[in-house]
Amino acid sequence: MTATEVFEEHRSLLNGVAYRILGTADDAEDVVQEAWLRWSRVDPDGIDNPRAYLVTVASRLSIDRLRKAGAQRESYVGEWLPEPVSDLPDAAERAELADSVEFALLVVLETLSPLERAVFVLHEAFQLPYAHIARVIDRNEAATRQLARRARDHVRERRPRFEADRAARRRITERFLRACAEGDLDGLKGLLAEDATLVSDGGGRAPAPLRVIRGADKVGRFLTAVSRERNTSRFLRSLGLAPAAPVHMEITEVNGGPAAVLSVEGVPITVLTLDVFEGRARHVYMVANPAKMSRLRATGPS
Repeated sequence: MTATEVFEEHRSLLNGVAYRILGTADDAEDVVQEAWLRWSRVDPDGIDNPRAYLVTVASRLSIDRLRKAGAQRESYVGEWLPEPVSDLPDAAERAELADSVEFALLVVLETLSPLERAVFVLHEAFQLPYAHIARVIDRNEAATRQLARRARDHVRERRPRFEADRAARRRITERFLRACAEGDLDGLKGLLAEDATLVSDGGGRAPAPLRVIRGADKVGRFLTAVSRERNTSRFLRSLGLAPAAPVHMEITEVNGGPAAVLSVEGVPITVLTLDVFEGRARHVYMVANPAKMSRLRATGPS
């Protein structure tokens, strides 16, 4: 195999590692490109394990980029959410990898330190041994295990593993979207946990609440109000779209799970993802920042 062929064989893996650590597809692709530049400068014949070498390079680049992104995200307008993607950035047929890229989990990973997040991703999603991860992050194995334990405990505390299966989540998402479209406040409240939250990411570029909305009543009232505004000239004009264009709503797969995608003229404008627990939506994540729509497949008429 040539050096290029070896790298291309591992490109999808590297993209998957970087996306899970960073939460943005563009940054992940930048990391993979930088990993290629570094790979092109070494003699591949001198690398005993190209996969381990490339994962190490991509992981370190991702950690460095995540640390730098911290300051930028602190000045972000409103809440920051990961970038939703229609197609997984690696072997989507592997169910364990699809689970590790689900939107609600990526939101929780945002609360970890860069090292904790990298260790969690490399061990839990890609089953790398702690000895290898220790070399990646330049720590001893005992310290790496401690980081992994802290990360697992944090994720378990914030995201108990009792989520509904995909079929049940899709049914709830469909009912949720129908209630939104019909402005059915009672129906929405019946689908929301009493202490439900709504986190919205407009990035200052689309109308969105700047703070988390808490409680089933407030979340339901916000969503029914938004559904009535979706066809108004003001809202569509703010997104640079035709003011009279209808909004198309569709349930599709985003980050390996069901999500509601709203589109105008074939352009996705909003993604709604539900974190379902015991048959109700515990968290509603709404991404409306146009800069985070590019990795979504177009839906509806264009």
